[in-house]
Amino acid sequence: MAARIIVGISGATGAVYAIRLLELLRTLGAETHLVVSKAGWLTVAQETGMSKKKLIAMADLHYDINDVGATIASGSFRTSGMVIAPCSMRSLAAVAHGFNDNLLTRAADVTLKERRTLVMLARETPLTLAHLRNMTLATEMGARVMPPVPAFYALPKTVQDIVDHTVWRVLDQLGLTDEDTYARWNGVAASVRDR
Repeated sequence: MAARIIVGISGATGAVYAIRLLELLRTLGAETHLVVSKAGWLTVAQETGMSKKKLIAMADLHYDINDVGATIASGSFRTSGMVIAPCSMRSLAAVAHGFNDNLLTRAADVTLKERRTLVMLARETPLTLAHLRNMTLATEMGARVMPPVPAFYALPKTVQDIVDHTVWRVLDQLGLTDEDTYARWNGVAASVRDR
């Protein structure tokens, strides 16, 4: 069976991460299930100008945020994992405290209870103690809290390079990459060591 991945978009900055993730999941042959919060739609429009129709077309299936009876709300619907990209502090708090008031947070809760991979690209700065405690709670439950931090050691030349590096790291967390999929860290270059 091909990988089946739930992609959630909540209302934090960084919608481009989800868009690129959907593109790469398609090239990898994964089946994608998209759920976007109300604030997530606003972020997509503000940051990318992309229409709802175009974003929905990037996924195999799309669900309304209020459809808590959707397949992805049940553990019997098998998936390979879920990514919330970006993940707002509100969505993080809801997941950390089991507050399943919409399909995005319910699907995340199901992912955790079924011991599947949940990756959360948490977006906020600076962080309050509440944010840090919620990250700890989510991590203790098995989530992988992964703020999209640029890896300047990879010598990115464009914003797209920065986005791609983070998204490939997400795909690593889902077990969907191999050793040659993208440029990996090979240690400090000899020319740098000699300085």
